Amino acid sequence: MTASAPTATGEPGDPRHPGDWAAPTARRPVEATVALPGSKSLTNRFLVLAALAGDWSRLRQPLRSRDTLLMAAGLRALGVEIEDVPAEGHHGAGMPVHEVSAVADWVVRPPETLRGGVHVDVGLAGTVMRFLPPAAALARGRVEFDGDPQARVRPMGPVLDALRTLGVALDDGGRGSLPVVVDGTGSVRGGPVTLDASSSSQFISALLLAGARYDEGVTVHHDGKPVPSEPHIAMTVETLRDAGVVVDDAEPNTWRVEPSEIRSLDVLIEPDLSNAGPFLAAALVTAGRVRVPDWPQHTTQAGDALRDILDGMGADVSLDRSGLTVTGTGEIEGIDVDLHDASELTPVVAALAALAQSPSWIRGVAHIRGHETDRIAALATELNALGASVTETEDGLRITPKPLRGGRFHSYHDHRMATAGAVLGLRIPGVVVEDIATTAKTLPDFTGLWRAMLRVDAVRA
Repeated sequence: MTASAPTATGEPGDPRHPGDWAAPTARRPVEATVALPGSKSLTNRFLVLAALAGDWSRLRQPLRSRDTLLMAAGLRALGVEIEDVPAEGHHGAGMPVHEVSAVADWVVRPPETLRGGVHVDVGLAGTVMRFLPPAAALARGRVEFDGDPQARVRPMGPVLDALRTLGVALDDGGRGSLPVVVDGTGSVRGGPVTLDASSSSQFISALLLAGARYDEGVTVHHDGKPVPSEPHIAMTVETLRDAGVVVDDAEPNTWRVEPSEIRSLDVLIEPDLSNAGPFLAAALVTAGRVRVPDWPQHTTQAGDALRDILDGMGADVSLDRSGLTVTGTGEIEGIDVDLHDASELTPVVAALAALAQSPSWIRGVAHIRGHETDRIAALATELNALGASVTETEDGLRITPKPLRGGRFHSYHDHRMATAGAVLGLRIPGVVVEDIATTAKTLPDFTGLWRAMLRVDAVRA
């Protein structure tokens, strides 16, 4: 395609579609170290706990992306002080100096009582729309929640019904989705509740995060199909224990949080491992090598599953004390993989599968039809449009590789769809990703990091 005037992203695109981004195609193997910002999932969990704690907290190297800034703004609306302060201490092995100097910590000072009479914009952030209503129930007064048009179709019913069972007055117009108004009284009775969390583990995490501040604590029992993304619940339990909260998760499908004060925190946020997916995938696609520093030796992040997935697709994967290195061998092998517990990796795995030498099956991800978009349908549509042979199954995708061609890859306002398009563009000339700016949801300046990874080894189609 012919380059035209730069878009807002600084990359050439089609002036008829502002925000389109011509994905760079790699000339030769990528050799790069990519230092990633902090985990969105951890940042937002620690923000909620710090807002409900008994004293001020410090979050070191938090992620600043659309989702986390929306969480911070929502908490500020509820009366929480969140202040930028210069970073100190750990800077992250291998992190370039210019990135370190731009990093600031957050100091969080909770109010004596959360305030009502406010409106909270959740954007398209599942953690904000689901984590904040249980916390807002502790405020005094009405708290209104709404967000992007796409957010209004994301399910919230199970957590809203659970809050009603626990004594919270709220109004969702019977929709089980946004907009929602919570009428806080300053306290919540709490107690036992049963819900079906088979469409999102966030329903459980939302209740657990606020539950220690409820008069009777909270006991959450899941009754339904297996909970997706269970590592995210384990992450919630670990963050609660970091804050001194007693959590009993010994019984399957049941989590008990004792009523208690939440201790202040001083925590370093791990790099976001799921956001590493497209960068590590670049090593396979280009037969190169990509290193992500500070990859944790032990973590509750679902993105850690990338190590086994990429190994299964033919990469050489090595984890040492300073980070993770993925080396491509020149071939990408098809894979049969259940991503039930790491479903956010589905788009990047699907992109790799479309470039593989043999068919792939992605299973266990029926619930991602309710994510930022119906990711199963979106991936099938976009990959087929580029020439792949993709079939939707009841709980995932069957992908048979075929010669691919360039074309416009629609993102559906979904950050992980956009990064999947970037992966495809490494090998397929002429891939243009729609609305690349949506990547700012969890990864600020994705295009800058992508170009820096490729350096001079990339060209635009």
